[in-house]
Amino acid sequence: MSGNAFLDVERSLTGRRWVGPAPEQDRLAEAMAQQTALPRPLCQTLARLGVAAEEAEAYLAPALRDLLPDPRNLKDMHQAAERFLSAVTQKERIAIFADYDVDGGSSAALLIHWLRQMGLTATLYVPDRIDEGYGPNDEAMADLARAHDLIICVDCGTLSHGPVAAAVGADVIILDHHLGGETLPDALAVVNPNRQDESGDLAHLCAAAVVFLMLVEAGRQLREAGKTGPDLMGLLDLVALATVADVAPLRGVNRAFVRQGLRIMARRERPGLVALSDVGRLDTPPNAYTLGFVFGPRVNAGGRIGQADLGARLLASDSPHEAAAMAERLDQLNSERREIEATVRAAAMAQAETRGLDAPLVWAAGEGWHPGVVGIVASRLKEATNRPAVVIGLDGDEGKGSGRSISGVDLGASVQRLAAEGLLLKGGGHRMAAGLTVARDRLEEAMARLAELLARQGAGDAGPQDMRLDGLLMPGAASVELVEQIEAAGPFGAGAPGPRYAFADMAISFAKRVGESHLKLRFGDGLGPQLNAICFGAYDTPLGAVLEGHGGARFHLAGRIEINSWQGRRSIQLRLEDAAAAA
Repeated sequence: MSGNAFLDVERSLTGRRWVGPAPEQDRLAEAMAQQTALPRPLCQTLARLGVAAEEAEAYLAPALRDLLPDPRNLKDMHQAAERFLSAVTQKERIAIFADYDVDGGSSAALLIHWLRQMGLTATLYVPDRIDEGYGPNDEAMADLARAHDLIICVDCGTLSHGPVAAAVGADVIILDHHLGGETLPDALAVVNPNRQDESGDLAHLCAAAVVFLMLVEAGRQLREAGKTGPDLMGLLDLVALATVADVAPLRGVNRAFVRQGLRIMARRERPGLVALSDVGRLDTPPNAYTLGFVFGPRVNAGGRIGQADLGARLLASDSPHEAAAMAERLDQLNSERREIEATVRAAAMAQAETRGLDAPLVWAAGEGWHPGVVGIVASRLKEATNRPAVVIGLDGDEGKGSGRSISGVDLGASVQRLAAEGLLLKGGGHRMAAGLTVARDRLEEAMARLAELLARQGAGDAGPQDMRLDGLLMPGAASVELVEQIEAAGPFGAGAPGPRYAFADMAISFAKRVGESHLKLRFGDGLGPQLNAICFGAYDTPLGAVLEGHGGARFHLAGRIEINSWQGRRSIQLRLEDAAAAA
């Protein structure tokens, strides 16, 4: 491992090595600060994100019009929009078949809102996760085809050859982003940046972004016909929600989608999102964290353990009263989901530890594990081990599971290959996430083969994930103004992580456990002002016990600085993620 660890922290309290900015990055940040007069911490973040000094101004104020790709660069886009508009003009019967997650729900809501403004009402169909599984199925598609002229599959359908063929009498359009196979279903149009015959330039788009581009193309065709369509900018709140919740990388047009979408959300005009803000007890405008950790889990809860279409219906609702009732129900379901998840997570971790956490694949399977939480538990295993993880719920002769991957390891392609080899009954996904169905008697064989395929990509070579830091800060330098300046480089998330800073040689003046596993701190260097800190899940790691019982010892503390709003007052706090004893 090259170079010295940052602050000489080779192994922190959570077992991580601290890594600071490379010398070249430091030089670029210094040059940018001199050239642009921007604050040095902001320049450090921009340099890490690969932004050149001459690009800084444009990066800090991204214009969607400059970053929006031409929809017609995607194959089948023209005919998809043309057929969609034909159905609108002829007032045909339109059905929307959507996946049960946030991306699927947002995609469906985009179409429903657009069509509603054109005077049409579409039928929404979301499959039940347990009874029907992911994606279109023969029976549902045949039923929809008997009562509709056009079926639009969103966030699903790219691998659904049989179900598309079963839709006799209706045209089918697929708007998706999941990895495509060697052949495509016999649909009228398959618009998917992850088709095998696509360039891959737009592979980072979620399904809602693909739907939005189709609506952009529909708007263009309407204008060419001398007509006008609904305002598309007002729909970007839904695209932003899906982009963050589906963990799409926040770069290029995705970043512009989220920035603009957050501005629209702040207006509190969409009843479903207002209701989610209220049940989440938000007292500030939403940010990227809100979308991923407050809105996303609640929208997902219906598809995970409740009524599959509840999240999509909430996002599509134009009634504040109806939206409030649905958001309340989703909030209850989310609480139930957390309880189920905790039980499955404990059992899965114990099983994975017995099997070994240093293999190329960490996996667990259990009788009756709820299919609605296996994906979340797989994420937790991945985070704990820095390995691709698969968690499977067994029921009868089959097991249904979800997998999550780490950077640089394409899980979706490996799962798809396993399905092609006949080791899975069904499987697909994208680089970072996948779903699968496996016969119980082939479970061990399938997981061994998947581990072999992932090992070829280097999945077993990683140690504990390094803690990457942008630099040092003193408590007195951490201000509301600095955070606001750094936020201009956001939103931060997948593919563009927010900056983390270290506070070196700090004395802890206050430490208290809050809730079941969180820790509140107050710290300083003994010379200047003190800072508050919150460490979520501290007692799930060594951090909680060590820092609470600090005994006067001094520590290097690391995490993200953020603005804490309380009763109209704004102050800085550190969201503590790691710590190490100061020498």
